[in-house]
Order: sequence, then C-alpha cells, then structure tokens
Amino acid sequence: MLSKNKIKIINSLVNKKFRDEFGLFVVEGEKIVSEILASNFKVEEIYCLPEWNKKNPKVKNVVEINESELKKISSMNAPNQVLALVKIPEYDLDYNELASSLILGLEDVQDPGNLGTIIRTADWFGIKDIICSKKCVDVFNPKTVQATMGAFCRTRLHYSELSEFIQKMKSAKKSFPIYGTFMKGENIYEEILSQNGMILFGNESVGLTKEIEKLVDKKLFIPDYPAGNQSSSLNVAVATAIICSEFRRRN
Repeated sequence: MLSKNKIKIINSLVNKKFRDEFGLFVVEGEKIVSEILASNFKVEEIYCLPEWNKKNPKVKNVVEINESELKKISSMNAPNQVLALVKIPEYDLDYNELASSLILGLEDVQDPGNLGTIIRTADWFGIKDIICSKKCVDVFNPKTVQATMGAFCRTRLHYSELSEFIQKMKSAKKSFPIYGTFMKGENIYEEILSQNGMILFGNESVGLTKEIEKLVDKKLFIPDYPAGNQSSSLNVAVATAIICSEFRRRN
C-alpha cells in the first residue's frame, strides 16, 4: 500500500524543481519501462499492477499496487500497468568525442512534445548527443518522456550555455562546422554537408537568436513546394527530421 507521503513525492515530480531536489523522474507504461530496464539508467522503485509483476518476475524493487493507487500517482489519463521512479543521470561533455560526431543543438525549444519527437528523430538517425540551451524544456518532463517512446535511453541531452559550448567546440576542432536552420538560407539539397558538426534549431516562435546566428558557419533552408508559396514556417520537430534525414542520406 502506498503512503500519502510517497504519493505526494511521486506527484511532485511533474515539476522540475522537485525532480532536481529528489534526483528522480517518472517513467510510465509498459514499453518505456521496458526500455529503461534494458538501459544503464538506475531504477529506484517500480510500482505496478499484479499482472505486470507476473510477466516480469525477475525485476527488482517492485511494489505491487492496485488500479486505484496507480491512478493516484500517474500523470496519464489512462495509466498503463506500471510506473517507475528513475535516477536522473549525469553526462560528461567530451569535446574531442563530440567534435568527430554529428550532434544537434536546440535553443529555447519549449514544447515537451516537440523535444520528445526531436529525441526520437535523433535516435532513429544515430545521433547520440543533443546540446540544449538552459531555457529548453526539461527532457525529464513527463510529457517529454512519453513523447520520446523510450528514445531518451539512447540519446544524451546536455544543458549548457549554447554560445559558450559552440565557441569551445570551434576551438577544440577547426573542421567542426556549425549549421543553422533559417527561413532564408542556402537550399539544403544543394549544399555540401559534412559527416560531423552541429545542426542548430531554434525556438518554436522566434527561431535562433542573433547571438547564436553570429556563430553559424552555414545557414540552411528547407525549400517549400511550389517555390514561393510557403506557410510561415515548419514545425521545429518536422524540420529536424527532414534535415537529419538529408545529412544521413549524404553520408
């Protein structure tokens, strides 16, 4: 049986303040919990219905609860059998390793669904690291976690002062191009694209700031069809998928 205090703690983890305080985040649902259990993340506790426990007899730190209790600790409209409390990981930034890779940079992306979709896209295209500005939505926001469908287990997110990070990367390796996505830039399908570098995507409303724009080596544009008949912009997660696909197609 869950105590009122435990219910209160679990419910508080919808807020970043308390995720940081307890060093924990919540994962819900059979698929994502199975991804967590197969990863290097450390699971603190698992709360599940008896039927899930029967299917997973070797899992440790399990507390059986009933459907009523699961609803009390779940942030989902329709809770799915199991909820896990997981330790927030800490990742080191290895500038030399990153310099030889293709990575993403996100400036002030606010929507949890967009971030989750970007993480899924990065995972699909084998991009292991995403650098987020400190104003980006938290990867361990419950809505972001759900939107990733477990892809966050294989993709490292680092929160950093984006301009400082870019400058350090430029110093670490001369041949580390910085690409930025803009409404006015060079047609991505006509540009030479490298195997390593950083692709920057901006806030849903205002795009990349002038400060970050100054650090961009090559501005990329996804052409509309027919030309000149474009809407205001592409959704940032959609743009990420298109650009990552083109980089990987070339290389």
